[in-house]
Amino acid sequence: MRFQVPQFIDVEDKIFGPFTFKQAIYVAGSIGIGFVLWAVIPVKFIALLLAAPIAALGFALAFYKVNNRPFITVLESAFSYFLSSRLYIWKKSEKEVKKKEEAKEQKVLYVPKVSESKLKDLAWSLDIKESIYSDEDQR
Repeated sequence: MRFQVPQFIDVEDKIFGPFTFKQAIYVAGSIGIGFVLWAVIPVKFIALLLAAPIAALGFALAFYKVNNRPFITVLESAFSYFLSSRLYIWKKSEKEVKKKEEAKEQKVLYVPKVSESKLKDLAWSLDIKESIYSDEDQR
């Protein structure tokens, strides 16, 4: 038995022409508030100065995306960031310090200079380096 699996469930339906329901509400709300300001305030220049940012916010909420995320989520994150308390205390734990010291001790190797020939020294250092790299690759 075959079932039809819904696809594109994260894409909103276009209800009002080319606009989704949310976009239509944002645009209609900003235009409505702008019209009310235009009708109530007798000085049209002041009404225009007040209505322009509201219209810009409405159109930004409807169409503008930041990093492929809607502008409303960016505003929500900004408000929650500014309204929450921010006290960051960093406390170094002993476990981290011990791990770092052990890692430093393991990396430092002492290669003794006991042979008389430079060729033997070179062969010795190459053998040591190969064993170090093979140990790191196995980890």
